[in-house]
Parts: sequence; C-alpha cells; structure tokens
Amino acid sequence: MKPVHTVRNYFTKGELALWLASLALIAVSFCLFDRENYLTLSASLVGATSLILNAKGNPLGQLLMIVFSVLYGVISLSFAYYGEMITYLGMTAPMAVVALVSWLRHPFQGNRAQVQVNTLGAWELAFMAVLAAIVTFAFYWILRAFHTANLIPSTVSVTTSFLAVYLTFRRSAYFALAYAANDAVLIVLWSLATAADVTYLSVVICFCMFLVNDLYGFVSWRRMQARQHRAAASGEAARAAEQPSLR
Repeated sequence: MKPVHTVRNYFTKGELALWLASLALIAVSFCLFDRENYLTLSASLVGATSLILNAKGNPLGQLLMIVFSVLYGVISLSFAYYGEMITYLGMTAPMAVVALVSWLRHPFQGNRAQVQVNTLGAWELAFMAVLAAIVTFAFYWILRAFHTANLIPSTVSVTTSFLAVYLTFRRSAYFALAYAANDAVLIVLWSLATAADVTYLSVVICFCMFLVNDLYGFVSWRRMQARQHRAAASGEAARAAEQPSLR
C-alpha cells in the first residue's frame, strides 16, 4: 500500500488521469488493431510512463526514454523507416543518456526527483538553430541514400528530434514543445504506414497520446519554472534578512 500511497502523493489527480488514460488507450488500441507486436505495446507503455515523469522533471523519465528509444528503433526498422531508426538509436538514446547525467547533476535545491529548469540565451538558441540546419541537411542525404520511406517527413522528424534532445539536455521547458512537434510529424509518418498495414494504427494512437502528454509537459515545466523562481527569490530574501546590518 505504501508505494501506491507515494504515487498518489507524487502525481496530481490530473496527472494520474492522463497517465492511466494513456496506458488504457494504448492497450485497447493494441487489442483492436494489432494483437501481435508486443514490442510495439511495450515501447508505447514505456514511452507514456517516461513522458509523465519527464513532465515532473524527474530524471527517471530520461532513463525510461533510453529504453523507449531502443525499442522504437527496432520497430522503425520493420517498416524501413531508417531515419527513425538512426535518429532514435544514434541520437535520441545517446542524448537521453547525456540528459540523464545533466538532470542528475542539476537537482533543484537538492531534490533529485526534480531537475532545475534552465533558461537559454539568444546566442545558444542561434547556435542550436545552426546545428539543427546542419543535422537536417546531412540526414536528408543519408536517408536518401538508404532509400528511406517517406523521405521528407522522415527528414523533418530528424530535425524536430534533434531540437527536442538538445533542449532536454539543456533543461529547457521548450523541450516538450519540440517533442510535441516531433509527435505531430510521427503521426503523419505512421499514418502513411497504416495505409499499407493497419496494425500500425496502434502506433499512430500511441503518438497521439504522446502529443497530449508532451503538451502537458510544457505547461507543467512552465509552472515548475515559476515555482522555482519564487523559491529562489524567497531564499535570497531570507539570506539577505539574516545578514547583519552595516553600521
């Protein structure tokens, strides 16, 4: 009973409802449209759990993202989505490892269950945009050489994935919006796959749920950032009050 009590205290009622609804919808869609690819089911359940933890700024979410990236890379290979496979196995998974280390090294006021939210400056945002352009250009030709299915959406997916993992590593609240953009691209990508094989409809539904979770993640991080700023300001005011006045 204690673990359940802890979970109920850690998540709000809305977060629990979102998480459980995501798991339920993923399971139902699997039973209706797939019933065979248990790897897809496992990846979807792990991914949904990862997102709700990421929305809380919990490093455990990044650990689960590593697991999801490996599973999703294998699934992508099954439909010749080499861009997705290369992106998640060669970029998202390694960057999730880096992000995990970064999140663990920057807890908010010693609380290892909540990362300290970071704000990026204009120069770093410009640097990120240049890197994203280079990655997009390079991957377009790589994916074209591999005869990747649905080349343009696959290339856009690489771009949004890169922005998402970079912002995640840098602990920016906008990582969730980048992942939401990536979800939208993947919904299109797997909808095209579903036209050829209806069993992939469960993957489409999975990313629809991911989109909702990532949008909530952005809202959650903005609130968390505001709370952290207030807590930091209160701490500075308290320390200032404790200083002896100069005579």
